[in-house]
Amino acid sequence: MKQFIEAGKIVNTHGVRGEVKIQPWADSPEFLCGFKTLYIDDRPVKILSAKAHKTNVIALLEGVVGVDDAIRLKNKTVSINRDDAALEDGAHFITDLIGLAAVDEDTGRTLGTITDILPLTPNNVYVITGTREILVPAVPEFVKHIDTGAGRVTFRLIEGM
Repeated sequence: MKQFIEAGKIVNTHGVRGEVKIQPWADSPEFLCGFKTLYIDDRPVKILSAKAHKTNVIALLEGVVGVDDAIRLKNKTVSINRDDAALEDGAHFITDLIGLAAVDEDTGRTLGTITDILPLTPNNVYVITGTREILVPAVPEFVKHIDTGAGRVTFRLIEGM
Protein backbone atom coordinates (compact mmCIF):
# COMPACT_ATOMS: atom_id res chain seq x y z
CA MET A 1 0.00 0.00 0.00
CA LYS A 2 1.17 3.48 -0.79
CA GLN A 3 2.29 5.60 2.17
CA PHE A 4 1.04 8.85 0.65
CA ILE A 5 -2.49 9.00 -0.70
CA GLU A 6 -3.81 11.59 -3.12
CA ALA A 7 -6.58 13.36 -1.22
CA GLY A 8 -7.63 16.33 -3.31
CA LYS A 9 -6.76 19.07 -5.74
CA ILE A 10 -6.18 22.78 -5.27
CA VAL A 11 -8.78 24.25 -7.61
CA ASN A 12 -8.44 27.96 -6.92
CA THR A 13 -7.40 30.73 -4.59
CA HIS A 14 -9.74 32.15 -1.97
CA GLY A 15 -9.63 35.72 -0.75
CA VAL A 16 -6.55 37.92 -0.66
CA ARG A 17 -4.58 36.37 2.23
CA GLY A 18 -3.27 33.45 0.18
CA GLU A 19 -5.87 30.86 1.11
CA VAL A 20 -6.47 28.03 -1.35
CA LYS A 21 -9.65 26.18 -2.24
CA ILE A 22 -9.16 22.40 -2.18
CA GLN A 23 -11.56 19.96 -3.79
CA PRO A 24 -11.29 16.95 -1.46
CA TRP A 25 -11.39 13.40 -2.76
CA ALA A 26 -13.07 12.08 0.38
CA ASP A 27 -16.56 11.43 1.66
CA SER A 28 -16.65 14.88 3.23
CA PRO A 29 -14.48 18.01 3.31
CA GLU A 30 -14.25 17.73 7.10
CA PHE A 31 -11.99 14.68 6.67
CA LEU A 32 -9.27 16.80 5.07
CA CYS A 33 -9.70 19.55 7.69
CA GLY A 34 -8.47 17.15 10.36
CA PHE A 35 -4.88 17.01 9.07
CA LYS A 36 -1.98 19.16 10.27
CA THR A 37 0.18 18.48 7.21
CA LEU A 38 -0.53 17.99 3.53
CA TYR A 39 1.97 16.97 0.88
CA ILE A 40 2.33 18.92 -2.36
CA ASP A 41 4.91 17.74 -4.91
CA ASP A 42 6.12 15.25 -2.27
CA ARG A 43 6.94 18.07 0.16
CA PRO A 44 5.24 18.51 3.55
CA VAL A 45 3.22 21.71 3.93
CA LYS A 46 1.73 22.61 7.31
CA ILE A 47 -1.91 23.62 7.44
CA LEU A 48 -2.26 26.83 9.43
CA SER A 49 -6.06 26.80 9.20
CA ALA A 50 -8.67 24.80 7.34
CA LYS A 51 -12.44 24.91 7.20
CA ALA A 52 -15.12 23.18 5.18
CA HIS A 53 -16.87 25.47 2.72
CA LYS A 54 -19.74 23.77 0.90
CA THR A 55 -18.09 20.72 -0.70
CA ASN A 56 -14.56 22.17 -0.59
CA VAL A 57 -11.90 23.05 1.96
CA ILE A 58 -10.54 26.57 2.38
CA ALA A 59 -7.01 26.30 3.75
CA LEU A 60 -4.19 28.62 4.70
CA LEU A 61 -0.89 26.84 4.15
CA GLU A 62 2.49 27.63 5.65
CA GLY A 63 4.66 29.58 3.22
CA VAL A 64 1.70 30.83 1.18
CA VAL A 65 1.55 34.53 2.04
CA GLY A 66 -0.57 36.03 -0.69
CA VAL A 67 -2.60 35.48 -3.81
CA ASP A 68 0.53 35.20 -5.99
CA ASP A 69 1.82 32.28 -3.90
CA ALA A 70 -1.62 30.66 -3.86
CA ILE A 71 -2.14 30.90 -7.62
CA ARG A 72 1.09 28.93 -8.17
CA LEU A 73 -0.51 26.01 -6.33
CA LYS A 74 -3.61 25.93 -8.53
CA ASN A 75 -4.20 22.46 -10.08
CA LYS A 76 -1.69 20.81 -7.73
CA THR A 77 -2.66 17.52 -6.14
CA VAL A 78 -2.54 17.33 -2.35
CA SER A 79 -1.70 14.10 -0.58
CA ILE A 80 -1.93 12.86 2.99
CA ASN A 81 0.28 10.50 4.94
CA ARG A 82 -1.55 7.23 5.59
CA ASP A 83 -0.19 7.22 9.16
CA ASP A 84 -1.91 10.54 9.89
CA ALA A 85 -5.35 9.27 8.88
CA ALA A 86 -7.73 7.89 11.48
CA LEU A 87 -10.22 5.74 9.59
CA GLU A 88 -13.31 4.34 11.23
CA ASP A 89 -13.45 0.58 11.72
CA GLY A 90 -14.26 -1.10 8.43
CA ALA A 91 -13.38 1.99 6.37
CA HIS A 92 -10.82 1.81 3.58
CA PHE A 93 -9.14 4.18 1.20
CA ILE A 94 -10.53 3.84 -2.32
CA THR A 95 -7.00 3.57 -3.67
CA ASP A 96 -6.51 0.41 -1.57
CA LEU A 97 -9.61 -1.23 -3.10
CA ILE A 98 -8.94 -0.49 -6.78
CA GLY A 99 -7.33 -3.54 -8.35
CA LEU A 100 -8.57 -6.06 -5.78
CA ALA A 101 -10.22 -9.26 -6.96
CA ALA A 102 -14.01 -9.39 -6.65
CA VAL A 103 -15.23 -12.80 -5.49
CA ASP A 104 -18.77 -14.21 -5.44
CA GLU A 105 -19.64 -15.31 -1.89
CA ASP A 106 -21.96 -18.11 -3.02
CA THR A 107 -19.80 -19.72 -5.72
CA GLY A 108 -16.29 -18.63 -4.76
CA ARG A 109 -15.58 -17.71 -8.37
CA THR A 110 -13.74 -14.55 -9.29
CA LEU A 111 -16.09 -12.02 -10.86
CA GLY A 112 -13.32 -9.73 -12.05
CA THR A 113 -11.36 -6.82 -10.66
CA ILE A 114 -12.56 -3.69 -8.91
CA THR A 115 -11.68 -1.00 -11.45
CA ASP A 116 -13.46 2.01 -9.99
CA ILE A 117 -15.65 3.18 -7.14
CA LEU A 118 -18.26 5.72 -8.18
CA PRO A 119 -19.11 8.38 -5.58
CA LEU A 120 -22.87 8.27 -6.00
CA THR A 121 -25.59 9.07 -3.49
CA PRO A 122 -26.79 7.62 -1.27
CA ASN A 123 -23.98 5.02 -1.58
CA ASN A 124 -20.79 4.57 -3.51
CA VAL A 125 -20.91 1.93 -6.25
CA TYR A 126 -18.18 -0.62 -6.96
CA VAL A 127 -17.36 -1.16 -10.64
CA ILE A 128 -16.25 -4.75 -11.22
CA THR A 129 -14.73 -5.49 -14.59
CA GLY A 130 -14.49 -9.09 -15.74
CA THR A 131 -16.20 -10.88 -18.58
CA ARG A 132 -18.76 -8.10 -18.19
CA GLU A 133 -19.06 -4.96 -16.09
CA ILE A 134 -20.97 -5.32 -12.82
CA LEU A 135 -22.11 -2.38 -10.69
CA VAL A 136 -22.56 -3.16 -7.00
CA PRO A 137 -23.79 -0.68 -4.36
CA ALA A 138 -21.35 -0.33 -1.46
CA VAL A 139 -23.77 -1.58 1.21
CA PRO A 140 -23.40 -4.46 3.68
CA GLU A 141 -26.10 -6.50 1.92
CA PHE A 142 -23.79 -6.84 -1.11
CA VAL A 143 -20.25 -6.20 0.20
CA LYS A 144 -19.69 -9.08 2.59
CA HIS A 145 -15.95 -8.96 3.36
CA ILE A 146 -12.98 -6.79 2.45
CA ASP A 147 -9.53 -8.33 2.85
CA THR A 148 -6.91 -5.96 1.48
CA GLY A 149 -4.13 -8.25 2.73
CA ALA A 150 -5.44 -11.13 0.61
CA GLY A 151 -6.26 -8.76 -2.22
CA ARG A 152 -9.95 -9.51 -2.50
CA VAL A 153 -13.45 -8.33 -1.73
CA THR A 154 -16.28 -10.82 -1.31
CA PHE A 155 -19.67 -9.84 -2.72
CA ARG A 156 -23.14 -11.37 -2.51
CA LEU A 157 -24.89 -10.67 -5.77
CA ILE A 158 -28.56 -10.88 -6.57
CA GLU A 159 -30.07 -12.02 -9.84
CA GLY A 160 -29.70 -9.38 -12.51
CA MET A 161 -26.43 -7.92 -11.25
